[in-house]
Amino acid sequence: MQYRRLGQAGLQISELSFGSWVTFHNQVDLSSAKKLMSIAYEAGVNFFDNAEVYAEGHSELIMGQALKSLGWSRDSYCLSSKVFWGGPKPTQRGLSRKHVRDACDAALRRMEVDYLDLYFCHRPDVQTPIEETVRAMHELVLSGKILYWGTSEWNAAQIAAAHGIAQQYGLNPPTMEQPQYNLFHRDRVEREYATCYAEYGMGTTIWSPLASGILTGKYNQGVPPDSRLAVSGYEWMRKELESEAGQNRLAKVQDLQVLARDLDMSLAQLAVAWCLKNPHVSTVILGASRAEQLVENLKASDLSQRLDQGVLQRIETIVQNRPPLETAY
Repeated sequence: MQYRRLGQAGLQISELSFGSWVTFHNQVDLSSAKKLMSIAYEAGVNFFDNAEVYAEGHSELIMGQALKSLGWSRDSYCLSSKVFWGGPKPTQRGLSRKHVRDACDAALRRMEVDYLDLYFCHRPDVQTPIEETVRAMHELVLSGKILYWGTSEWNAAQIAAAHGIAQQYGLNPPTMEQPQYNLFHRDRVEREYATCYAEYGMGTTIWSPLASGILTGKYNQGVPPDSRLAVSGYEWMRKELESEAGQNRLAKVQDLQVLARDLDMSLAQLAVAWCLKNPHVSTVILGASRAEQLVENLKASDLSQRLDQGVLQRIETIVQNRPPLETAY
């Protein structure tokens, strides 16, 4: 396992990390959670990602119970949560000072820890002034409840506004962003955030490296009954996959599978390894419902060296979606 700095921060996190969105979404039992987390930890993973909304808090409870049972030294791993969707009531949602504080306290209770290493604003809140949110996060840092705070799926202008406010009032700015990033979803990470890396030293903890499973090849012949897209609530994703654009992606997936076989790796390993080639990616968050999936994808850390410039160009020829560079006028 290789380790990367979280942007310009001093924190070193494993380039592959473990996320609970997919893993614990179906309320996996404690035994399975411990097994998956142990596989990741023993492979060198030191960052475990969570959120208040995942399984309505159950994900944080299970992860906390697993961590307590496993007994790892708290200084050997990093733990995160995210705030935005905490419940149906007005004070249980968004990024107000009240909900930010309440959600953080709830996450600490559920995960049975004294502090969070990383704490994310899960989405931008247009109903709350950014200054209020920046001050709320700053207060959590000062209280010792969180060490670093960041954003998730904020646009570059919103991130810039947060940094401007932090600089103006001497507050702790966001350190990292958690965006979706994969071979089919590239523009924000590769183009829009360019100034965020250059001007603010932002790191990224990217999610969905397998494009919700599309980049495993399992949807090439339709939706398997035991897959995520067969679960209630994912109808929108099935519809998207059946569209003309979705069918075009599946055709590209088949070509990518041929390339992966040429490199003696799985398509999933190729997709994760490709994400690792981006120097602005601090860590790739992996999710898995089975141990063998996690073991396979963790090997991408070693396999990424096979993606030389020639291979990367072959990938670009297949996907044909490299974002255009910004033009200065």
